[in-house]
Amino acid sequence: MDTHTREQRSLFGEILDWMLAPLLLLWPMSVALTWLVAQGIANRPYDRDLGEMARAVARQVVITAPAAADPAQVRLRQPELASELLRADDADRVFFQVLGVRGEFVAGDRELPVPEESPAGSYELRFRDDQVQTDPVRVAYLWLPGSGRLGEVGPLVQVAETLDKRATLATEIIKGVIVPQFVVLPLAVLLVWFALARGIRPLNELQQRIRRRASHDLAPLPERDVPEEVAPLVGAINDLLARLDQSMSTQKHFLADAAHQLKTPLAGLRMQAELAQREIDAGQQDPQQLKRSLQQIATASQRAAHMVNQLLAMARAESKDMARKPEPVDLAALARETVRDFVPKAMDLRIDLGYEGPDGGAPATPAAGTLLGQPLLVRELVRNLVDNALQYTPAGGTVTVRVIDDPYGQVAVLQVEDTGPGIPPAERALVLQPFYRALGTNVDGSGLGLAIVQEIVQQHGAELTIDDARPRAMAAAQGITPGALFAVRFRLQPRSSGPVPAPSVAPALAGPAVGGTAA
Repeated sequence: MDTHTREQRSLFGEILDWMLAPLLLLWPMSVALTWLVAQGIANRPYDRDLGEMARAVARQVVITAPAAADPAQVRLRQPELASELLRADDADRVFFQVLGVRGEFVAGDRELPVPEESPAGSYELRFRDDQVQTDPVRVAYLWLPGSGRLGEVGPLVQVAETLDKRATLATEIIKGVIVPQFVVLPLAVLLVWFALARGIRPLNELQQRIRRRASHDLAPLPERDVPEEVAPLVGAINDLLARLDQSMSTQKHFLADAAHQLKTPLAGLRMQAELAQREIDAGQQDPQQLKRSLQQIATASQRAAHMVNQLLAMARAESKDMARKPEPVDLAALARETVRDFVPKAMDLRIDLGYEGPDGGAPATPAAGTLLGQPLLVRELVRNLVDNALQYTPAGGTVTVRVIDDPYGQVAVLQVEDTGPGIPPAERALVLQPFYRALGTNVDGSGLGLAIVQEIVQQHGAELTIDDARPRAMAAAQGITPGALFAVRFRLQPRSSGPVPAPSVAPALAGPAVGGTAA
């Protein structure tokens, strides 16, 4: 047993994982996006106020007209008033700075850094993030128009403030958005859990209905009470139950028939043994009577052994394991071997048994196809057909086994022809059923031979036909029996480019027709 057997997966757990995993993965992304959006929302009103303060400081800047060779002079009208106005914020520290046309310091805070980019157009307000000492700040700055001299830059005005108010506003926005999510997320998980539990409840109910069933109850499951998605599964289960019901019914019928058929030879054995024992106990030592009892015992035991062998052959023919690995089959060689094996029995029955077909001594001809199958089952098929023909052919009759090659390589045909009473058309389908015997015959047999043939034919994808060996009208006019002609047509597989090895077979019989001659 494999110790690394894969653990069974839970459908409920897998669906829950696929639903909650994306939800839990998207939640941190939602928090990050909310933080970025909150930062933008918090910066927008404070940037507007910061820009207004920068413009207010710019309006206090005075530029003095320069002399012919002197640069313009820049000064602030009321620097103390500007400082008091900008320092009025209780939450953040506010810095401002005014630089002259040559970059010289005019007023404000010297520690405020100068922007790195080149001067922009006059009164164009810009914003940047910077740092004053160790404090991060938001800076609004603009350049004023210069004196008009070539290469001269206008004064620079900067106003900066720390980010405490902005951070507080962003935090409040985050709290207002994220805190409800901490309540909604567990509620959503709980609702998903209950929804899944309710959704798979029909599967649990179906499981309970199946578990409560008795082992012999193979009635179909109701499909109207299950969801649409589960209906195909229930339909497949019902199809399996129907096939199991049919298979079990067939097996029960087969076992009942087998027990009934075995009862007769076993009862005969017991009766003959009791008769012989009674004669011995009574002191009647009649050798002839004892010999007849022993012969009856031998005949009954032979019938029982034949019945058991046929049952085993039937089970072997029905086994699916026999059809897994097809091999090349030499049909002609198997037919010749079977004829040779049945020659002694044919001679005892005074029946002429012969073979017609490819001779084992003839040179091999390149056939266009190969018969693939199970040599053991094909041999059993030929044996049952020959044995059935010998059973129903009267003394002095003829049984002929033929193997006919298709010149186009499509099929290989096996024929077994006899001169017996034949099979009426109405009974030709019935004789293929187990334990059925043709009406009006007193032949001793198990009734399984042709059923075994039919099973092997189906496993090999072949075709079995039953016809009269001679037309019934002509046979009746001549006062002879019509006989029976069994024909099995095997499909051949196209031969590959390389040689296909053939299974080992016994030496061929000498001559195209071999058999026991009728006495």
